[in-house]
Amino acid sequence: MAENEIREGSAPNFCPPTEEGITLTLQDETGESITLEFLGLIIHNERRYGFFFPVTEEAPVGSSGAVVILEVLELDEEGQPSEFELVEDEKIAEEVYADFMQATKDLYRFE
Repeated sequence: MAENEIREGSAPNFCPPTEEGITLTLQDETGESITLEFLGLIIHNERRYGFFFPVTEEAPVGSSGAVVILEVLELDEEGQPSEFELVEDEKIAEEVYADFMQATKDLYRFE
């Protein structure tokens, strides 16, 4: 794949990142900041779910590990996600993760 080539998923309900290595720094309700690499967004039952990888010194951008699933609660004036909430419902998390794995099977390796 060329360096500037945009990766595409294989499902109509998947929105890939516009470029690799996009990170967001979010604050939780306690004020703690966390940096997350954006892996893509899945639309499931008319709701949007973002998939992220927590970035740390030990796990830099492009690493692998546990994925965090956040539901998009609000969009900004440009239609970009601006507010998120951790998906705590295990059934929904399993459903959207299955969608994500299917849509990104050519982009990521899953164990």
